[in-house]
Amino acid sequence: MTQLTLVGNATSEPSLAFSKSGDAAASFTVAVNERVKNGDEWVDGEATFYRVTAWKKMGEQAAEWVKKGDRVMVVGKLRSKKYTTKEGEERLSLEVTADEVGKSIRFKKISGTLPINDMSGATIDEPPF
Repeated sequence: MTQLTLVGNATSEPSLAFSKSGDAAASFTVAVNERVKNGDEWVDGEATFYRVTAWKKMGEQAAEWVKKGDRVMVVGKLRSKKYTTKEGEERLSLEVTADEVGKSIRFKKISGTLPINDMSGATIDEPPF
């Protein structure tokens, strides 16, 4: 099994299901686009889709926090499965069992100002709190 890190966009809301033993499993798809240069500009290349499953508490949290369109990061184990469609075409499915799921903030815009602690009057001998 191959360990990988994905950064891409969730293409749908996660679906949450429970196993017979009561373990939660959230499943969602992540689209990863390669950036390619077209002349003088960079454009999105073809997308690769990965089916992600997060188990137990992480699955419950992913179902609550991941929304369609969110930029997410997933670390997990990759499996590929070959299958044949009803039309007889062979396909490859890429499936990831998540070890970690988080939101990417790389392209987030910050609005407002960040709070700055007032350090006036503090000395080296006394903490500012």
